[in-house]
Amino acid sequence: MIGQPVLERLVELACLAPSVHNTQPWMWHTGRGRVRLYADRTRLLPDDDLRGRNLVMSCGAALDHFRYAARALSLDTEVTRLPEGPRSDLLAEISLLRSEPSPSAAEDIAALRARCTDRRRFTSWPVPAAALEGLAEEARARGAVALPVTDVGTRIRLELLTKQGHLVSAVPAFPRPDIPTVAETRAVVESSDGAIVIGAEVDEPAAWLQSGEALSSMWLRATREGLSVVPLSLPADVDAVRTTLRHDETHGAVVPHVLVRIGWQAIGRSQLPRTPRRPLAEVLAR
Repeated sequence: MIGQPVLERLVELACLAPSVHNTQPWMWHTGRGRVRLYADRTRLLPDDDLRGRNLVMSCGAALDHFRYAARALSLDTEVTRLPEGPRSDLLAEISLLRSEPSPSAAEDIAALRARCTDRRRFTSWPVPAAALEGLAEEARARGAVALPVTDVGTRIRLELLTKQGHLVSAVPAFPRPDIPTVAETRAVVESSDGAIVIGAEVDEPAAWLQSGEALSSMWLRATREGLSVVPLSLPADVDAVRTTLRHDETHGAVVPHVLVRIGWQAIGRSQLPRTPRRPLAEVLAR
């Protein structure tokens, strides 16, 4: 059986995951060598996430971070998603098994700690199409649909769409005064950016969870490759913009869950201040 100190370390590393406006809307329960991940609805932002799509995606990212950390600590994971159905706040049950030591454990843990949202202006250096496709393939390996945007004309249209999303959105910069959130600044895709649309054929909790896992996996790979990632939930949150994004850019085949900006920074991210994390005692129950 996996000891409690190891489980707590895994949860701590999982909580480094990205979340919408840094709300960190998750709760973890541990016991008998098993971990349960719950959605924490008290962290919901009702003004812009009434259905809870972004909340569940945030939990999906934490789930993928947990699995990534487990591999680094020589543990395999067996995950049952939505074991009580889509209406339940229980999003995943995770069983852990001892595995072979990971040859890249130190680098993997470093990637978890280095990953951050760097909202500084990207350089004009283009992201190669092969790099975008590699990141999209990483996301697809988690079961999501991921469409890299490599055409200049399409990137320009995405820039206009994200600007339109800002104009029509009534979401306040800090939607919950009782939660120390982070506003989505510089939330515009510029024509020189790389971009990937992550989504699914359906718009329901199982797909949201999967898209969150895909975003996490893609982001950790980008971190290892020196790329910066900025997820934009706004274009998928505004109905008119999401409809245009779906029909014009994915030909109606994909429900967009998040649009991701990808680019290079001229200066490294090591000195960037990290967003605060909720204390472990606040997010973990035994």
